Amino acid sequence: MITCYVRYVIDPKKIKEFENYAKMWIPLVAKFGGQHNGYFLPSEGANNIAMALFSFDSLAAYEEYRTLSLNDPECIRAFEYADEVDCIVSYERSFFRPVFE
Repeated sequence: MITCYVRYVIDPKKIKEFENYAKMWIPLVAKFGGQHNGYFLPSEGANNIAMALFSFDSLAAYEEYRTLSLNDPECIRAFEYADEVDCIVSYERSFFRPVFE
């Protein structure tokens, strides 16, 4: 299993727009076989940092999701929405191997 951690720098004046964007992606990750662990919005501390965590069975499964998402109409709508509302300043991805009991 591989977990993708995405750290977003967002426009703090557009948190609601980013939340709408996040809600679009949660079911899309599941649609392509992943498990979404949620988006996390600013609360205390920095007002412009958000994050997301989601997992796939393997890095290959994640890469397949990324490839398929580029041609999926729902994913394209989510990409376009983020561009229209301009709520994301930048983002970075890191991958982790979870450890369970």
